[in-house]
Amino acid sequence: MKKLSYETLKEQGYDGYLLESAPEKVLQFGEGNFMRAFVDYFFNEMNKKADFNGKVVLVQPIGNGSFRLNDKINEQGGLYTLYLQGFQDGKEVREKEIMSSVSRCLNAYEDWDAVLETASNPDLRFISCNTTEAGIHYDPSCKFEDAPASSYPAKLTQYLYKRWQNGLPGFIILACELIDDNGKELKKDVQLHAKDWNLPEEFQKWIDEENVFCSTLVDRIVTGYPRAEAAKLTEENGYEDNVMDTGEIFGVWVIEGPQSIYDELPIKEAGLPILVTDNHKPYKERKVRILNGAHTSMVLGAFLAGQSIVRDCMYDPTISAYMNEAIYNEIIPTLSLPAEDCKEFAAAVTERFKNPFIDHALLAISLNSTAKWKARVMPSLVGYVEKFGKLPKALTTSLASYIAFYRGHELTADGLKAINPVTKEEYMIKDDPEVLEFYAANAGLSNKELVHKVLTNKDFWDRDLTEIEGLEEAVVEALDTIDQKGAMAAMEACLEK
Repeated sequence: MKKLSYETLKEQGYDGYLLESAPEKVLQFGEGNFMRAFVDYFFNEMNKKADFNGKVVLVQPIGNGSFRLNDKINEQGGLYTLYLQGFQDGKEVREKEIMSSVSRCLNAYEDWDAVLETASNPDLRFISCNTTEAGIHYDPSCKFEDAPASSYPAKLTQYLYKRWQNGLPGFIILACELIDDNGKELKKDVQLHAKDWNLPEEFQKWIDEENVFCSTLVDRIVTGYPRAEAAKLTEENGYEDNVMDTGEIFGVWVIEGPQSIYDELPIKEAGLPILVTDNHKPYKERKVRILNGAHTSMVLGAFLAGQSIVRDCMYDPTISAYMNEAIYNEIIPTLSLPAEDCKEFAAAVTERFKNPFIDHALLAISLNSTAKWKARVMPSLVGYVEKFGKLPKALTTSLASYIAFYRGHELTADGLKAINPVTKEEYMIKDDPEVLEFYAANAGLSNKELVHKVLTNKDFWDRDLTEIEGLEEAVVEALDTIDQKGAMAAMEACLEK
């Protein structure tokens, strides 16, 4: 069977949107599934709906090794099939489109000269990046003469220097790594390299004044290459696509930067869910506290009640009502964005959790729940107490569910073994070694003793949670209910008026 290419599509009489040639306007460090289903999708939409007329040149920022994704992308002329699928407006949705926003993919280690060559392109205006959470860090071992330097910020500094030497304007840089203030952290590292390498002061000034480093919030679950369906889809499509991609239909991109970005990117004209704001943090807070907070506050209790995947929880009347109680009545009232915006986002979250194309396992979400509860749920619980002077029932019960889930009986190299009280099956608790050792060491305590130990553990929470009036007693009561009547009964108790 022929590979996906412009020629193959022409032979098939493909009548969808394609942009075969256009100037390269975007340099992207990161060629993986997420960026191609998110950033490159948005540029494709801008081409399709608003005549952006720009291509993205990808850079694989790490060595090829045995996995040569850049070769696979180039063999298809940058084309790939994207499936966006999920539950939207009460209906199951699956959209398929050929993406033509990518021109080619270079490898930073094999094609570094070609990467630097793009710095002389006056049409190039944007740099996007996702080099994983570990990608943005300052590495003092990197040298200016390395070809290329090993870290991403060092590579970017080398690239920007080449751009400055060419006498061309700077860039709008859109950082998509999953760290706080990703754009600001990237700029700080670039400035450090420029200073430590004793590069000209004029260049250091140019970095600061001629480039806009944007911190951004990205939100879309990308499931990547559909391995289980690949053969079937290949037969349906009539071509072989080695880099096809899948993701959920929902997608939001919040960019912290000047409003002039709207003048350069036809975001509004294309009707895209991209927001440019002077502060992305309230939107990050909304995502972490509603989307991630709903996951963390619901999944451990749901697992102890016998459930195994998120979608099924949404069709259980008690679990879904419990989750809605937590979101709408306890989390949203503590957020800084307008309540209606938060409610709209929460409605989308419920549809995302119902996605029929993603079997999101509760046990997978349970990984590192101690840190997750602290970051995602604790701020809402504390904020609710501060605002209303009483405990939020659902979030308090989520803390009891967390403790119940973590009561294991055997510490192993793989984690802490425990037994599900409903299914009677063994499951593995996975967290930092210190956390697992704590629960293993305290396995024989009564509920009252264990709750006190957990809540006073400042290594977990950076504070003593027993200082919150009534919390310790309420968690013990909820934990007793889980033991005596089950996790489902504990969730039901939060719904009593």
